Amino acid sequence: MPRHRELKITLKPLPLILCVAFGLWLGAVAIVASAWLALLFWPQQVQPLAQALPPSVYQPAPAQAAAPARDAQAEMFDRYKDILHKQEQQQAAEAAQGNPRNLNSPKCQFWLQQNRTAPTDKSQANVLEFCY
Repeated sequence: MPRHRELKITLKPLPLILCVAFGLWLGAVAIVASAWLALLFWPQQVQPLAQALPPSVYQPAPAQAAAPARDAQAEMFDRYKDILHKQEQQQAAEAAQGNPRNLNSPKCQFWLQQNRTAPTDKSQANVLEFCY
């Protein structure tokens, strides 16, 4: 009968640590080299592709066409802000009228009445000032 041989394994930690560290270092060098090469050759690869595409795909629309759209958007945004401002003032005036503390304040009552009959920026500002 054949005799079984025993295999003795001795673990030496220093060579294992050095091999793992060397492998990590080589991996980091490979990543850095790949990134460097990609940055180096990427513009050369993209340029022929950009020339093959029609200009409308990779270039923005002319500024002249965008200007009227911006003006319309700015106008709509200004109207939106005006509407919000008026709603805030109306809500503030309604809150001031409903506050029982304001019933005893003659200045508040005066400006509330002014704001009801002829609303102006001044009357609204005074309602906010005297009724809170």
